[in-house]
This record gives sequence, structure tokens and C-alpha cells, in this order.
Amino acid sequence: MTENTAKDIIYYEAYGNLYLNITNRCSANCVFCIRDFSDGVYGYNLRLSHEPTVNEIISELKSIELSKYKEVVFTGFGEPTIRLDEMLEVTRWLTERNIVVRLDTNGHAELIHPDRNVISELKEAGLSAVSVSLNAESEELYNELCRPIYDNSYQAMLDFTKEARDAGMQTRMTVVGVPEIDIEKCERIAQDLGADFHVR
Repeated sequence: MTENTAKDIIYYEAYGNLYLNITNRCSANCVFCIRDFSDGVYGYNLRLSHEPTVNEIISELKSIELSKYKEVVFTGFGEPTIRLDEMLEVTRWLTERNIVVRLDTNGHAELIHPDRNVISELKEAGLSAVSVSLNAESEELYNELCRPIYDNSYQAMLDFTKEARDAGMQTRMTVVGVPEIDIEKCERIAQDLGADFHVR
């Protein structure tokens, strides 16, 4: 049993998927982020006392019948690509066992890791799907709602989506259904990039 099992939630279940919670850090501070209103989702407390190591994550995964899930999804209470190396290692471990792996992301990975080709590394590790938070139809509104820490985050997010699509990954873009966001314009942006679209 790992040190964090009594306190920290590394994984949780929903919608027939298994979700991995590997960091609470993020490169944005969205005004609608659930972290500002709750300690978790679906009754799970996702506040981490420490970020789990690769060994801790894999130890947890070994205790689960993974084949019963449609996908294992990197998501949780932070931006998973902040811990890119750990994410890649766990993805490789999962795909070696024929588990479908998805990343839910804000699309800032190549700003977080400017010297790396993140999409290429994710693809090589076996990641098969990405879900990117679009969340606004313009850069101005995006900066207002998502408050990213990096300049040019909106364009980087769009570029990340296109690169994932071009790499052959199953790609979708999502928005939060709040009044400020023009859902139809966002859907057109996703369509133009060749991505599926989902309101969450």
C-alpha cells in the first residue's frame, strides 16, 4: 500500500472511465474552475497532499481491473502536462497493456515545455485521444475567463489541438456552458480545426 492511499485520491471513476489525478498545479486560473468552489468532483476529494510518483501511480493501477474501463484519462484537479515526464511513463505502461489513454488538457503544454515536441512525445508514448479546453471564441475573452500565466496561451491551445489532430489522435474541444461564451462560435472553431466538440 502506498503512502498516499489513506489520504490522497490518485484515481476516480465516472462515465465508465478511470480518471487520474496527478497534480493540482495549473497554468491557468479559470474563473469557473471547480477548484475555487469545491474540493473535488463526484464525491471524491482531489486535493493532493503531495504529487504521486510514477511508482505510486502504477502501484495503484496494478490494483485495478483496468480492462473494465473505456479509457484511462489524465485529468483531475490540475493540468496533467505540467508533469509531462511522469505522464509519458504512465501512458507507456498503460498502452503496453492495451489500455486506451486520453489526456484532458488546457493545451498549454508547449508553453510549459518550450524545448520539447509534446504532441510527438505523447503520440510515441501511445496516447490515443486528447480533449482540449477551448472555453472562449476569442483570445480577449479567453484571457479574461481563463487567466493563463503564459502569453499567447490561446493561440498555443489552438495550435496544440491542430497538432494533435494532424498526429492522428482522436481530438475534441470543450467549453463550459456559461453565458459569456458563444457556444456556436466555439463549435465552428473546433470544426475548422477538425476536432469534435463538447459542452461540459
